[in-house]
Amino acid sequence: MSGDEILQLFAYLLPAVVTGVIAFYFFRLHTRNEEGRRRFLLHKDSQKDTLPVRLQAYERMALFLERITLNSLVVRVAPISKSKSDYENLLIKQIETEFEHNLSQQIYMSDECWNIIKTAKNATIQIIRSAGMSETDSPDKLREDILNQTMEKQSPSNTALAFVKKEVGDLWN
Repeated sequence: MSGDEILQLFAYLLPAVVTGVIAFYFFRLHTRNEEGRRRFLLHKDSQKDTLPVRLQAYERMALFLERITLNSLVVRVAPISKSKSDYENLLIKQIETEFEHNLSQQIYMSDECWNIIKTAKNATIQIIRSAGMSETDSPDKLREDILNQTMEKQSPSNTALAFVKKEVGDLWN
């Protein structure tokens, strides 16, 4: 083969190679876009299925936080004996039982939200324990002390509930 024939061969092959490269590029771009679209549709379908379950989890945790609010807790749970420590333990047991009943809800919410809920529970228990260390000797006086402490500062469960509401609001955005 002479130099002219080789040059002529490249002249014929060049458009075919360029067309092949462009076709490959567009085919690859198209398959990537289709894969992204399919992922988006799958994500959208899964959101449609999981959103009600997630909302139900947030509702249950909002109910938990409302139930452990000290004002409602001491009104709902009456002393069963004349012992202050028995009443303190009963209140703490109520909180722990409610919390254990809702442990599975953590898989539907963010770690940050779950940690804030746990912190609110622990802070509420701490308030009860600190009120139990007072000089009072009756459960009724303990109830009064707990209610007085909640009047002075915001309840930990109210702070956590505000965060839960914010996170539920973020689900819609």
